[in-house]
Amino acid sequence: MLERQTFQNKDLVIRVSPNYDPKRFDPNKYESFLDALCGDREYQKEAIRETTRYFLGGEYKSLRDLAEENYHKNPKLQEKYSSYEDYLGHLQLPEKLSCSLDHATATGKSYVMYGIARILLAEGAIDQVLVLCPSNTIEAGLTEKFRNLSADKTFKDLLPADSKIINPRIINASSTIQKGDICIENIHATYINTKSAIEDSLGGKGERTLLLNDEAHHLMNPSDVALKKWKEFLLDPKYGFKFIVNLSGTCYIGDDYFTDVIHRFSLRDSIEEKFIKSIRYVAEDSSGSEDEKFQKIYDNHLENKTAKYRKVKPITILVTKNIAACKRLTEKLVAFLAKKEKISKEKAAEKVLIVTSANEHKSNIPILRRVDDKDNPIEWITSVSMLSEGWDVKNVFQIVPHEERAFNSKLLIAQVLGRGLRIPEVYRGNQPVVTVFNHDKWSGSIKHLVDEVLEIEKRIHSYPIKKKEDYNFDLYNIDYKRNEEEVEYPQEDPYELLKKAYITYSSQAEAIEKSTTYARAVSGEKDVKKTLVEFRMYSVEEVAHDVFNRLLIYDQEAGTDYSEQFPESKITEIIRKSLEAINDKTGKLSEANRNQTLAAFGVIRRKGAKSLRLRIEARDLSKFNTREIGKNSMGVGSLRRDSTVFWDDYSMILGEAGDRKLLKELEEDESLPRSASIKVENKYNFKTPLNVALASYEPERRFIRGLTADQTAQAIDGWIKSLDVGFYSIEYSWRKGEHPKQGSFNPDFFIKAGNDIIVAEIKMDNDVSDENKAKLRYAREHFARVNELQKEQRYYFKFLSPGSYDLFFKALREKTYKDFRSELEAKIEE
Repeated sequence: MLERQTFQNKDLVIRVSPNYDPKRFDPNKYESFLDALCGDREYQKEAIRETTRYFLGGEYKSLRDLAEENYHKNPKLQEKYSSYEDYLGHLQLPEKLSCSLDHATATGKSYVMYGIARILLAEGAIDQVLVLCPSNTIEAGLTEKFRNLSADKTFKDLLPADSKIINPRIINASSTIQKGDICIENIHATYINTKSAIEDSLGGKGERTLLLNDEAHHLMNPSDVALKKWKEFLLDPKYGFKFIVNLSGTCYIGDDYFTDVIHRFSLRDSIEEKFIKSIRYVAEDSSGSEDEKFQKIYDNHLENKTAKYRKVKPITILVTKNIAACKRLTEKLVAFLAKKEKISKEKAAEKVLIVTSANEHKSNIPILRRVDDKDNPIEWITSVSMLSEGWDVKNVFQIVPHEERAFNSKLLIAQVLGRGLRIPEVYRGNQPVVTVFNHDKWSGSIKHLVDEVLEIEKRIHSYPIKKKEDYNFDLYNIDYKRNEEEVEYPQEDPYELLKKAYITYSSQAEAIEKSTTYARAVSGEKDVKKTLVEFRMYSVEEVAHDVFNRLLIYDQEAGTDYSEQFPESKITEIIRKSLEAINDKTGKLSEANRNQTLAAFGVIRRKGAKSLRLRIEARDLSKFNTREIGKNSMGVGSLRRDSTVFWDDYSMILGEAGDRKLLKELEEDESLPRSASIKVENKYNFKTPLNVALASYEPERRFIRGLTADQTAQAIDGWIKSLDVGFYSIEYSWRKGEHPKQGSFNPDFFIKAGNDIIVAEIKMDNDVSDENKAKLRYAREHFARVNELQKEQRYYFKFLSPGSYDLFFKALREKTYKDFRSELEAKIEE
């Protein structure tokens, strides 16, 4: 059995039937219009033909009809979705005549939108068109394009003579929308300023209105309140919209491809047709520090500027996960440029533009329209990954996803790459390259995006089901107020500084030539680029002075005399001897060796050192039921290692279709270890409200075997395997070395026996640690408080490991578990 399902996006496109009723719609009479509008871009014509045939051909009443037809014909859809009902549940607008068009950035989506609108108006199928987009910038761009197209008399002349509406007015929603209008509006404004104009104009007229949603990935992945309302607007019954087209170059909800795409012209297609730049990304790199990465990025930027793309002013963009990270990165970039180019920070800041949705950066957005100009000083742009503003910058030749969270889904990767794909006019006919300076571990993600591959790990899911016997039960927890208190620790024996009179340094150099391997998207061709990376060096005197000042300040605070024992001259001598030990005569220290020196002189413990410890105060008692537990899952790949799924007859009857199908595959797969799938033969022994129980490793597997054994099952009323996060959490704190640590854990099992709840945390034998000591102490204190605050149940917390299982299950059967203490608990309490 394959552990992963692999799909290509083209496998998931749903096909509109070639059939159409010529009495209702004749698409052939629009061919001259399409030739004039689209030129030789056949994919634009195909998209317009598919959409208009879907809307007007008479074969479909809604997306539901199209989806059902495709599901039963397409084995890939059947493989991805376990049933038609499962597939239907993933459709965004199944009861509308809705669809999505996936056309890569810079391939002319506006022409497709305009073509669909003009044909539906000409046919008289609609009276008006509403185009919605996520920002003012996109609204302005679309309005300009649509007005230019409408001003071309050729299109009007090429429409059929019997066209119902041939001269649409291009407006926005600040004025009343009339019959024959194409209204272009920013979705935010729809809800803030002009809602009444939309309501007054379109109320009750949805069936006669075409709705075009541009940049529709924002509709499917809303990032603010107004975008969340976008879908609500589409479904609002007071309008009753019928014809809906979603357009995007990044048709992903996270990593999942849109379920209603009827036509696509992909990123790969666009690269191969040379409509956009080729993509070159990092395949292998060993950059360590942030400064080293900045130097390589700067080297690429300089090469673009002075050699590769001299005809324009090349721009590098750096992308972060959110606004706060973007502001931090901007400050670091400005500081780096000032140092590298030996200019003031003010001059460096003039070369950097930060673009986010924050109010303080709003004034920067109009500047984007001018950054391609040669006389504009901006060469670097910092931005966030999901930006709702329009982006029409053509001179981007390097993209830097600065953090994984800015690049950790297909949607975000496609969004980020889209910023650099447009080709400047001066390079039309050639195919320039945009370099992506990514972390090399993300190279596979870029390749998958370009290759249009969707990999889905097969996963089995655990969740409550309605069994004939109700094994659910109530649990009590406490809502705590968290406080931190100072705890004093005794002073250790005085530390004798540097007994050996030198510090162990690592080898160092002021500059090293480092290599980065890049790969081309589509072709896979690789090239290696070398950059001379410079390292910051510190003089011996500079470091010695720094150490001495730290000792002097410490002496003044603590009343010690370390600065007298170690004057600057002695510290200098120690550092020089340390350099001699690695045969270094530069008289300088690298960042690493400077830190090693500071650490060597920084090991003194302060008298009565104080630290913070978590103190928690009980507030409210809360009651909830096990049926409220969230869904848990496990990858099939882990079943080949040490994990297990336990199931029974109910699992095959009441579980969801996909899980039932996967369980059957697991049962029949002889290549899996016998421990991967264990059926509890007597369903009355599987006293959990869950469809299946998932054991992550051998101690959990042995414990569930014990719970489902005949005699033990008869002695208990029910049990549940908890989640790792988010079901029943207990906070604790402990000291790790010199540092206080805080955490929380979810006990593994809750077992109900009458009015008693036995709570079990599973560990390996001999797993004695300070952290586990803290967990045991805090959990016992927690459940003692729970017992004090209510009398309905009694809770008993146990730390268990396999060595004590037999004794524990004996105690469970004999009702002596209240006083049971495992071997692990005894060792922890020693």
